[in-house]
Amino acid sequence: MHSTLLGSSPIKHTLVSKHHGPLPALSLREMEAKQHQIKSLKSYPETGGRSLAAAAGADGCRAAEMDMEAKIQKAIDFKAEGHRCYKEKKFREAIGKYHRALLQLKGVHLVDGTTGSEVNLLNQATGKLTEDQRRAVQTTEIECYDNLTACLLQSELVNYERVKEYCLKVLSHQRDHFKAMYRAGIAFYHLGDYECALRYLRDAKNREPSDTNVLRYIQLTEMKMSKCSQRERESCKETQG
Repeated sequence: MHSTLLGSSPIKHTLVSKHHGPLPALSLREMEAKQHQIKSLKSYPETGGRSLAAAAGADGCRAAEMDMEAKIQKAIDFKAEGHRCYKEKKFREAIGKYHRALLQLKGVHLVDGTTGSEVNLLNQATGKLTEDQRRAVQTTEIECYDNLTACLLQSELVNYERVKEYCLKVLSHQRDHFKAMYRAGIAFYHLGDYECALRYLRDAKNREPSDTNVLRYIQLTEMKMSKCSQRERESCKETQG
């Protein structure tokens, strides 16, 4: 009796999921397609890797671009705070704000010490800055360095070496910047380099021929150079005598 029942009831081999009941059987075409995909991945594993790397690179580049935009905006904000402090004659605070603005812009110019991958992403982002962004970076740098020199010249003990450095940075961006030429002349004068002082002061005079401060420093510089040359002539006479 048991054998009759077993013979008349054929067993159906159905795949059963542990939690979701029977799984639908795959068609022959679907099975062949899946096998082809598996073979392709085994034969060309780098294909999937490249697409993933490209996607990651694109995401990283977009993130770097957003980071650059944020840095530029922060720099502009710090510069504005520096201007406010300068107008209130809080020169030390103004100097701090201008330095913080410039630190933000160093991120745009690829500061040393970043990892190789970060440099690549930043490089790509910097190359994609719009013309307005590039102009904003340059304008912010010029204004910060220019106002830093103005703050330093208000100090009781002026650091003329630093004044010279900042003026030259401004002139590297804008060669005809009148204040930078004039202040560079003052810095070189107080550092004892009268030839350089006279050169920058004359350049400033060409921009503003009637500026009394420029004319006064030109006169002072020429007097110093005259005294130096007179001393040199006297020392030469003593040596020859």
